Amino acid sequence: MEGSRSWSRVLAIVGSVAMVIGAIDPLEGSVIILVGSGLVAFGAFLGRGERRLFAYRLWVFVLIAIGVGALWGLSAVGGFGGQARSVWWGMLVLPYVIGWLMGICGPGSPRWLLWLGIGVGLWYVTILAMVLSKAFARPGMSAVPAVVIACIGVLTIGACIYRLRKRTTG
Repeated sequence: MEGSRSWSRVLAIVGSVAMVIGAIDPLEGSVIILVGSGLVAFGAFLGRGERRLFAYRLWVFVLIAIGVGALWGLSAVGGFGGQARSVWWGMLVLPYVIGWLMGICGPGSPRWLLWLGIGVGLWYVTILAMVLSKAFARPGMSAVPAVVIACIGVLTIGACIYRLRKRTTG
């Protein structure tokens, strides 16, 4: 029993770190995030703790899998936006974003993961600043994707701070 608990912790830590590392480049790192969320869910299963926590981690994995599948499927057929498809096709990727945010800021997330989530959120806001500096140099360049990423970053920062405050007051 003790062996499965230690494996549970190792899988949760490795999976969580993979979810943060993959988030540095959410498109290319989507497979790393998917594998990381799977490791966290498997670690929750091995931990034999609360069934609700395992169910939560499993839903995070399912959401990320659906969103990553949509992301890769849309990429395979030429993407969305512009001349290819309506921007509304991007809504299919929303489960990926929601699942990642739930995985980082959800119940049972350790403090170090919340702090790393804040770091990723700051990185996403920095991406907006970098794109805006280039957008002024090239008038035809769109900053809309960077604004969306920055909004996700602000949401991540807010959720992590909320969870950190809830842990210290509760």
